[in-house]
Amino acid sequence: MRKSIWMIVPLMLGLTMLGCGSSSSSTNIKGNWSASLTNSPTGPTIYAFTTTFTETSGGGVSVTNFTFTSSNGSCFTGSTTETGSFTLSGNFNGSVKGTFGMTITAQDTGGQNVLTLQGGVGSNNTITGTWSVTGTTACTGQGTFTINRV
Repeated sequence: MRKSIWMIVPLMLGLTMLGCGSSSSSTNIKGNWSASLTNSPTGPTIYAFTTTFTETSGGGVSVTNFTFTSSNGSCFTGSTTETGSFTLSGNFNGSVKGTFGMTITAQDTGGQNVLTLQGGVGSNNTITGTWSVTGTTACTGQGTFTINRV
C-alpha cells in the first residue's frame, strides 16, 4: 500500500507540472486590435484606434502600427508615443483574468496630451476598462473603452 502511494504522488506531481506549462490561445495578446473609447457606455465614440500588440518580457506590450481612426478634436493629431503593459493569471479550469494598461502621449504646440487606458481581459478576445485624457485645456475627459481582436 505504501509503495503504491509513493508511486502515485510523483505521477500526480508530474501531471500537475505539465498542466502548468500549457498555454491557451485565448490568453495571447499578440495580434491586431481595434479600440472604441466612449464617454459613457452608450455614448458616441470619442476616440478610436487600431494597433498591433506583441507581448514582451516582464509583462510589457510592444505597440506597433498605431493609428487613430477617429479623434474628437485636435488632441492627438500629431505624432504619438505608445506604451503598454499586460499581465495574466488563471487556473487549471480555463478561468483567465488579467490587467491591461496603455498610455498614448502626444506633444503639440500647446503642450503634452496623455491618454491613459486601464482595464482587464474580457470574454471573446476583448479588453475593457476606463480611459482618461489629461493635458492642454481642450484635451481632458474620461470614459470607458472596448478593444477587440480584429
